[in-house]
Amino acid sequence: MSQLDTFVQELLAIEGATGAAIVDISSGMALASGGNPGFDLSVAAAGNSNVVRAKLKTMAEIGLSGKIEDIMITLDGQYHLINVLNGSDSTGLFVYLVLDRNTANLALARHKLKSVSGRITI
Repeated sequence: MSQLDTFVQELLAIEGATGAAIVDISSGMALASGGNPGFDLSVAAAGNSNVVRAKLKTMAEIGLSGKIEDIMITLDGQYHLINVLNGSDSTGLFVYLVLDRNTANLALARHKLKSVSGRITI
C-alpha cells in the first residue's frame, strides 16, 4: 500500500466518512481514493478540481491574496469537504472528503481532516 493510500485509509476512519481522495488540481486525477460514497468518486474528484481552479481564478481576478484552506459543499445528506494542500511537498493537490451528514460530526471531521492533510507529501 502506498503512502497516499494509507492517508486515504486514515481519512476514511473519520466518523461519518464515506469517501476520500487525494487529487491533483491541474489534471483532476485522483492519486489515491477509497470508500463508497454512493457515486463515482473519480468523476467527483475531477469535477471538484474544476471548483478549486475556478475559485483560484476568481481570487486572482478580484485581487485576493492568500491561499484557499477549505471549500465546503453541504448537501441535504452529505458534506463534501475540499482541503487544498499548501505545503511545499504537497502543492497542487487537494483532499476530497465525503461525509454522511447524519453520522458525522462536522467540527471533529474538519479537525481530523486538517491533521491528516498536514502530513501528506508526495
